[in-house]
Order: sequence, then structure tokens, then C-alpha cells
Amino acid sequence: MAKKKQATTTQDFSKYIRWFWMLFTGGVLLVILIFLLASWGAFGEMPDHTVLENPKTHLATEIISSDGKTLGKFYLNDNRTPVGYDELPQNLVDALIATEDARFHEHSGIDARGTIRAAVFLGTKGGASTISQQLAKQLFHRREKANIIEKLSQKLREWIIAIRLERQYTKEEIIAQYFNIYDFGNNADGIRSAAAIYFDKEPGELSMKESAMLVGMFKNSSLYNPRRNPVGVRNRRNVVLYQLEYYDYINETVKDSLQKTELDLRYTPQSHRDGIATYFRGYLDGFMKDWIKKNPKPDGTNYSLYNDGLKIYTTIDSRMQTYAEAAVQKHMPRLQAEFFNQNTPKRNPTAPFLELDREEIKALMKRSMRRGERWRILKKAGKSDAEIEASFDKPTKMTVFKWEDGKPSEVDTIMKPMDSMRYYKSFLKPGMMSMDPLTGHVKAWVGGMNYRHFQYDMVKQGKRQIGSTFKPLVYTAAIDQLHYSPCDEFPDTPFCIEKDKHGNPEEWCPKNSGGENDYGGTRTLKNALANSVNTITARLIDKVGPQPVVDLAKNLGIESEIPAVPSIALGTPDISVYEMVGAYAAFANKGVYTKPVMVTTIEDKNGTILYQFKPETRDVLNEETAYVAVKLMEGVTQGGSGTRLRHKYAASRTEYKEIITGYPYGFTNPIAGKTGTTQNQSDGWFMGMVPNLVTGVWVGAEDRAAHFRSITYGQGASMALPIWGLYMKSCYADKTLNVSKEAFEEPANLSINVDCSKASETIDDDTNDDIPDDLGGF
Repeated sequence: MAKKKQATTTQDFSKYIRWFWMLFTGGVLLVILIFLLASWGAFGEMPDHTVLENPKTHLATEIISSDGKTLGKFYLNDNRTPVGYDELPQNLVDALIATEDARFHEHSGIDARGTIRAAVFLGTKGGASTISQQLAKQLFHRREKANIIEKLSQKLREWIIAIRLERQYTKEEIIAQYFNIYDFGNNADGIRSAAAIYFDKEPGELSMKESAMLVGMFKNSSLYNPRRNPVGVRNRRNVVLYQLEYYDYINETVKDSLQKTELDLRYTPQSHRDGIATYFRGYLDGFMKDWIKKNPKPDGTNYSLYNDGLKIYTTIDSRMQTYAEAAVQKHMPRLQAEFFNQNTPKRNPTAPFLELDREEIKALMKRSMRRGERWRILKKAGKSDAEIEASFDKPTKMTVFKWEDGKPSEVDTIMKPMDSMRYYKSFLKPGMMSMDPLTGHVKAWVGGMNYRHFQYDMVKQGKRQIGSTFKPLVYTAAIDQLHYSPCDEFPDTPFCIEKDKHGNPEEWCPKNSGGENDYGGTRTLKNALANSVNTITARLIDKVGPQPVVDLAKNLGIESEIPAVPSIALGTPDISVYEMVGAYAAFANKGVYTKPVMVTTIEDKNGTILYQFKPETRDVLNEETAYVAVKLMEGVTQGGSGTRLRHKYAASRTEYKEIITGYPYGFTNPIAGKTGTTQNQSDGWFMGMVPNLVTGVWVGAEDRAAHFRSITYGQGASMALPIWGLYMKSCYADKTLNVSKEAFEEPANLSINVDCSKASETIDDDTNDDIPDDLGGF
């Protein structure tokens, strides 16, 4: 029997296929639409191409030394100085890619594989954010949105910006931007600041483990803060090292050895009150603000000192600045310790003041109170005078400065503001400037001993009586006018300038420091200057007149007021260290005054030169007169108050070791200079120069009534000269500086005799007004 044929049915899948492609196409179109809407700003404002080309980031102004080091920065919130990709070490770049975006070189802003993985596993097996997306977030969003819808829209915008960034920049530029934009905490904005603050290095000097630590901080710099959470930071660093080994950037042996090490931080904070050359930077702040007012941008707006990324190239040499600050830090605590010793309540009931009674001290303190910052702030807040005065007698918490084991430190205490004022008045302060006399370039600037607590700059702001350091100007005027030789002799006898002569209202009869017994015989001018003989200096100003001396001082760049009276011969005017160094430099520069220069070039963030200095020079003295004056001042270090720079015979004497920090110095090269000690030892000076470096040092207290009781410690040769000696020893030890040890160049046609070897000397070189007899007359 024939079988019935079974009917076969074929299932139709076409409609499912159509639905699949419709859904797929719709999904793709939806995604495209969403991306388009996001790019058009439907989900929030998007940066246009001009913003992408020039993202708005605040860049700190960088202060650069003459030897290419960063002295400091000007910034408000962002301490950021960008670096190029070529300045980043390869280990830093490797650490970033291995940890944050292993397929960075394979995608165009969005990592598809990472995104799918993150979606499937809900982020439990790692996120999908690429370096480009993270840069987009840092540049344009930064803060994560809490709302899920806002979070998704923000992620969409990040994707689009990341793609645009990839089109706009090379991979290398994206990496450099990411390192430059990130905030590493502790004022470390960007990789350059981070390398400097955490390791005291430039980025290119970072080691593998240092790079790993900084890359580890990208996860969360607030949480992974090396100062607050060193254990967590070390663990995170080790994760980065593991990633480097996982992706074959390093081998397992290297990874294991590095993971065992400590962080080895060299925390070097960067603030306006820390680092080197703080007083110079304080001066520079004012210089730049004045320059900005006078030099607007092409569009008429002003540059921002704190946000526009200017570069200021200065004449300061970071090595010489370091040596200068080290010299101050070495000498001042020793000198201060003796000052405190002499001003214990038992030894000086009115400490730190001398020659003042209690009513005079009360008046002095009241004047100081009204000039202080506390008074200004409280007055601005609307407080009455009586309320403010009362507040100075109420104990309050404060942090005060102190020397501890020869180093500056701070101590928290409770003290009346009035007592703290008196405490600070008991500190001796230094001022020091060093300059190349040929170019006018200022190489070192130390305006005080600690900028956090003593911000008044004693290089340019402060002006004090200069004492005998003014005498070389009187001698120079006499040489210039009367053709005197250093070997010419004058009687060392009492001398008076009569009443009404040279504008003198009364008869003027200066005395030598040794009293009635400090007279007799004759002295050469060289000997008289070396020993600061007042009567011979008075004879000279009587012969040339005060006005030519004033005119000479003005031509030498001294702008401070100098009255045309005979007493200026002994250094009564108040003049700054800055002015004195500029004036002395003209002697070393063969009579040519060169105005001190601190800034050579200013550039914008793109390297465009905005300012370039023009030297300001003028002929003040003929070359012969300048040379003769130098030879006169060489006598100060050959047989006068500066001789201790050369001799060594007192090296075993305890009093020398106590008073003269760093003694013996043992200099053998020609040195010209002059010490200065003002009335009652209130100010100690030393001006010293060699052919290519002139340096001035001043030391004294805020008030002239605070001073050493005797000349043993209070003279310029004890207070100021040791700083010069320590500084110059360091400069000479650094052969890269090429500080001269040669003699000053003699003019081709020298008509004045400067060789006094055959001149008669009836007075021994050991007598002078700067050095006490009990220290051997030096």
C-alpha cells in the first residue's frame, strides 16, 4: 500500500531578521543621535575648537635664576608650570599607560573593549576611562555628578571631548597635558611642581619608583597624599609597579626590589615664604606689578602675575644665593646667642635696649605698635585706639621664631602681643647683596634671616647709618680733585672745622675712637683709611667741601638724602645695602657706574619676549682715580680693620672662635673693602670687593637702641665681616663660578704713586676705631 506523503513546513525567520536589523540600525542611529545631541550641547555646554586648542588653565609665573634653576613661583591657587613631552622620563610615561590606559596607543579616545567590559561587569573588573577621557574631565568637568542622569550625560560629553582631543593633539601632547593639569596636592599642581615638592627634582630626574608613586596618586590625590597617608601611598605605588611588570615594562626582579623600598620623600614645600631668595622674590613681586601696570597686553588688558604663566629670567645665581643664605644662617645664631647672653634681665634690666629709660622705652613701643600690621588690621576692622591698645596686653596663642641648635625654627606659645613685639626687637637682622660690577647683575640677595617672621627687606627697603663705609667716597673726592696719593701724609692731631664753614652752624671737632691718647705723628692716607681715623677724614672733607662728596655719591647711584654738611664724612647718612653695593661697584668697574640689574628678560607662556633690560651706565670717575681708591681700600684688608680676612695667627684664641664665625679665612688674593661701625655699635657693615664681585653686608637690630654694649662684638668686623668671609670661601670653593682671585687691573697711564712701601709711618697699623685692643688690633 502506498504511503501518504508527509507535508513539510518551513519556518519563516525573515521577520525576526528584519526586526533585528531594524533594532540594530535604530540603536546605532540612536547612539549617533545621542552623540550628536551631546556634541550640539543638548546635555550641557561643550567646548568649541578654539577652547580645545587653548584650554583655560591657570599657569604660575616662574622665576628663573641665571644658571637655569627655578627660584620660585608667583601663583594664587594653581602652582602649575607646564612641561613638554620631551621633558618627561620614559619610566613616568610607561607607568601612566600601564596603570591607567594599557591600550592608549590603539584607540582614538574611547576604549571599546574596556567600555564593554565595564558595562558587562558593572565596573567590578576595572573602569573604561581612557587617558584622553580623564584629560577631558580634568580640563572641562573635574567634579563627578551625583545624579545618575547627569552622570551619564557628563560621561557622554567626556567621550566626545576625548575624541576631539585625539583629533586635535598627538598622543604625546595628550600625555603631557594630562601630567601638567593634574593636582597632586600640597600645592603640587602639575608634574613639574609635584617632582619638585615631593622629591626636589625636575621631572626628567625622577626614578622608576618615584614615577610610580606620582602615577599612583592619579587614583585620588586627596586619599593618596604622601604626607598624610604614606602607608596607603606606598601600597598604591606598589600596584603601579605590579602593572609595569604585568605589561613587561620591567621584570619581576626589579618590581620585587622596588616594592620593598620606602617612599624616600624629600618634601620641599613651594610657597611665597619658603625656598631660596625669598626676600628677592618679595622685591620682584613689586617690580612685576609695576611692570604689568605699564605694559598691557596687545588687547589692552593686563597680564596676570599669578595665572598667565610668565617666565621671569633673573640675574640671581642659585649657587651664590645658596652660599649667601648659608653664610647668614651660620653666623647669625652665634651672634644672636651672645646678644641674648648680654641682655639677660640681670645684666640688662631694660633689655634689649640700652641708654633708654623706662618712659622712653614705653614711648618707643607705642610708636612701634601703631606702625605694626596688627594695628592696621584692627583699625580697618573698626576698632577704637583704646580697644586696640588693650588687645596688645591680652595673652594670645601665637607661633614665634627662634634659633634652635643653630637653625631657624618655630615654637607655639601664649604671649601678649606687646611682649612679642619686644621679643622680636631683640633679634639682630642681616642685609646682604652681591653683584658683578662689570654687568651690574645682582648675584645674591639676602634681605633678612627668615622671611616668614621678618619680612622687612634690609637690602633695598631698609636704610641705616653707614658709618666708616662712607669714608672711601670722601677720600675719592680728594683724589679726584686734588690728585692725592695713598702715600701722602697728614698730621694725626685734633682738628676742627670752624663755625659757619661749609654750612656748619657750630664748630665741628670729631675725635678718634681711642680718645686723647689716639693722636700723634703723621699717617698716610692709606693707613688713615685702613684704621678709620676720623680727624684725617675730617681734614679731607674740609679741603674738598661736602657738596662735591654729595655729588659724587649721587653719581654713584645713591638716591638717599645726604645733607651737604661736614659730618657726612663719618657716615651719618642712612643708606641701603643696595645703594652701597652699586656705589662700590663703580670702583671695581674702573669708574663706570652700572645700575644694579635683577631682571634680564620676561617672556609670556609661549616664549614671546615681552621685556629685555637695557644696561644703564655712566662714567663717574676716571680710571686712574677709581684704581687709586681701590688701592686705598686694599689697605683695609692688609693692615686695618679687615685684616682678619687674611691672618691666621689667632686661630687658637677662644675669643676669635667665639666672635668671628668661620675664622680663619686665609684669603691671600687682593681684596679691597671697608668696615663700618656706627655710634654705640648700632650698625655693623662690611663692604668687600674683588675684580668681578662686590658684596655688601649690614647687621643690626630694628631699633638703634638695641645693640651690643662694647665694640668687641658690635663692630662691623665682628657683626658683618664674617658673613662676607663665609660667603666668599664658598664661592671660591665652587670653581664653576670663576670668582676672581686676580689683582685689580692697573691703568695704562698711572701718574699717582700707590706704592707706599717707602712712605714713613709713625703710627702702627694696629690702631683703628673698629677693632678693640684686646683682640690684637685687627
